[in-house]
Amino acid sequence: MGNADDDPGKPVAAAGRHRGEPHEAGGLGGRLNWLRAAVLGANDGVVSTAGLVVGVAGAQATSSELLTAGLAGLLAGSLSMAAGEYVSVSTQRDSERAALAQERRELATAPQEELDELTGLYVAKGLTPQLARQVAVELTAHDPLAAHAEVELGIDPEELTNPWHAAGASFAAFTVGALLPLLAIVLPPADARIAVTVASVLVALAVCGWGSARLGRAPVRPAVLRNVAGGALAMAITYAAGALLHASTL
Repeated sequence: MGNADDDPGKPVAAAGRHRGEPHEAGGLGGRLNWLRAAVLGANDGVVSTAGLVVGVAGAQATSSELLTAGLAGLLAGSLSMAAGEYVSVSTQRDSERAALAQERRELATAPQEELDELTGLYVAKGLTPQLARQVAVELTAHDPLAAHAEVELGIDPEELTNPWHAAGASFAAFTVGALLPLLAIVLPPADARIAVTVASVLVALAVCGWGSARLGRAPVRPAVLRNVAGGALAMAITYAAGALLHASTL
């Protein structure tokens, strides 16, 4: 098996690379990844549904037409998100299982070579050869597959990704995000619906941008500005398209 450090696209499973950095293969890091996915799913629900209903409102649609369009967009978007997440995570889970199966075969057919490889990985991470050998021997005696999977693959065999959980989380997050612009466009009076929707959507996008930045340990201000600007642009374009369509039918 190759050294996980040779591939920058793979998460580093060994603790201590950066103090305070969450473990990306499971535990806190895994929970943070789900939270990020939920925030991004809600953000998608807000932007896509807001663009849809504002565009339809620009065409001077009635409240019932707005509700119909919004519900159709909510269901289509949430189901699409869930299906896409299920397929994506299923592929990831299949890859994880295949990698673990390969590791089991190597441990069964070449245990000494695998022990040497594990020792080398710990030496590369900064341990002395003697301590690296001791750690490799003790971890292998306890659970050889877990020891190798964690360091080489960044995988916890007991915490494989679950496509059903991912699909359900995406469906729920998109639905929650989509409900805000849908309610904002159908509940207020006709002369205030656009203003109420735009204001509520921009506030929601600012919150989503703040949340994604905090979870990703990124600067908050640029994330909020990008999120708000993108949502405002989407609503402006769809509203203009709806207004032009309405004008062309007069």
